[in-house]
Amino acid sequence: MKITLKPLAEQVIVITGASSGIGLVTAKRAAAEGAKVVLVARNEASLREAVEAITAAGGDAIFAVADVGDIKAVRAAAAAARTRYGRIDTWVNNAGTAIYGKLIDTPLDEHEQLFRTNYFGAVHGALTAVEHLREKGGAIITVGSIASELPSPILSAYSASKHAAKGFVDALRMELTADALPIAITLIKPSGIDTPIAQHAANHVDGEGLIPPPVYDPELVATAILDAAQNVRREITVGGAGRLQVLLGTHFPALLDRMAGLMIPVMSDKTRPKTQSTTIFAPTQRGQERSGVQPGRKTSIYTAAQRHPRAIQAITLAGIGGVAAVLLARRRAADPASTKD
Repeated sequence: MKITLKPLAEQVIVITGASSGIGLVTAKRAAAEGAKVVLVARNEASLREAVEAITAAGGDAIFAVADVGDIKAVRAAAAAARTRYGRIDTWVNNAGTAIYGKLIDTPLDEHEQLFRTNYFGAVHGALTAVEHLREKGGAIITVGSIASELPSPILSAYSASKHAAKGFVDALRMELTADALPIAITLIKPSGIDTPIAQHAANHVDGEGLIPPPVYDPELVATAILDAAQNVRREITVGGAGRLQVLLGTHFPALLDRMAGLMIPVMSDKTRPKTQSTTIFAPTQRGQERSGVQPGRKTSIYTAAQRHPRAIQAITLAGIGGVAAVLLARRRAADPASTKD
C-alpha cells in the first residue's frame, strides 16, 4: 500500500476546534499556503470572524458549526466540505477542552463531557474522515499531547482523555494498514502550548489555571500539522522539553510520582482571579489564538529535526558517540594502564 499526499496548495483540509488556539492558527496558515480550509467548531461568531479574516487575506475558506461530540454534526460538517469543494484530502482532529482539578474533585458531568470532546470528538472525526478518504486516500491528523504518554496531576482528566485518544489512533492505524487503505494516520503530541485552553477550562483550583511549562508557540504545532498533511508521519512531538518530560516519566515513573508536589504549584497562578466561565459545555468565550498570559517559545530544534529523519539519526549517533567518548575517557583516567598497547 502506497500512501501519496498532495501538496498543501492542492488540498481541502477540514480542521475541528478551529475557532481558537492551535486550530485557528493552523487554519490561517493552511489558507495562506493555498489550501482550501473548512473550519469546524461550536462558536459560530468566532468561526465567521476567522473565515472573514482568511478570505480578506486572499484565502479560500468556509465554516461549519458542529459539536464534535455529536457524530451527526461531524458528518454534516464533512458533507458541507464535500458540497463546497467536492472532496476532503486531510482531516485534522484538534477540538479539545480541559479541566483543572484533582480527580476526586472533578464533577462527573464535566469529566464525561471532556471525554465526549477530547476522545469521542477524535473518534467521530476519524470515522467520518475514513469514509471520505478510503478511495483516493489522504491524511487523518489528531492533535494529542505529551499528556498522551505522561500522567499529570490537576490536568488529570485531560491526561486520561489524551491517553485514550492515542490508543484509538494507534489501533486505527494498525487496522487501516491491515486493510491496505491509503490513509496516513498521524498523532501530534504538543508540549505546553500558548493557547487560551487554560482560560476556557473548567477550574476547580485556586487562582487562574496555567499551561504547564515550558510553553511553546502554537505556530510550531501548525507547522507540524501541515507537514503531516503532506508527508506520511506516524507521530510528531512538538517541543524538545516535552519529549524529555515523557522520557523521564517512561523510564523513571516512581520519580515522576514523587515530583507531583513540585508540579502542582505551577499549574495555577494564585495571584490572578480564579477563572469563572468555561467553554466545556458551550462556547461562552470568544475565540483567540493565544493566551496573552504565557508567551511561548517560537523555535524547537527537536521538532524541526523530526521532519528530517536522517538528521534525527545523525543527532542520535552523535549523542551515543559523545557518551561513549566520555565513558572511555573516564575509564582511561581510572586505569592509565588501559591506554597502553
